[in-house]
Amino acid sequence: MFYKIILSSFAFLFLANCNAKKDTKNPEKVTMKESKSQKIEGKVIYLNEGENKFLSEYQMNVTFKNISEDSRCPEGVTCVWQGAAVANIEFMGTYTRPVTIPLATTENAGRNYHQSTVFNRYNISLVEVNPAPTAEAGAKTLGGKYRIGIIINKEGGNSSTNR
Repeated sequence: MFYKIILSSFAFLFLANCNAKKDTKNPEKVTMKESKSQKIEGKVIYLNEGENKFLSEYQMNVTFKNISEDSRCPEGVTCVWQGAAVANIEFMGTYTRPVTIPLATTENAGRNYHQSTVFNRYNISLVEVNPAPTAEAGAKTLGGKYRIGIIINKEGGNSSTNR
């Protein structure tokens, strides 16, 4: 009986900490806080799955290849873990070869999830993945329908990932 109370308490604590709400902000200007208290500000660049854009301001070509994993908590469901979506994004500078970098919606070094990276002296951060999975259909029906938002800023300060 005692172990049931302890297990129920842990389950309640996990469920209480699950934050499935989205933080709505101005879609053109986003400020997000990284784990190292470094702020990232800039204009959000949106890409549909399979879309390729040349960003002349940064002298780089960006292609949103696909979502390799989407374990995010479906809308309307209470989850123990918020989950993550991992976007495979190909970057190619004017004088560099293409590099595909996975960026996740959450930072979790244990699972090798990173929200940000550095490429050609630019900090690149994944700030948005839409649509979210639903309880009825899950993430399997979303293939080819994803849209991501990234922010690119000139490198300045410490960075945990260099590519």
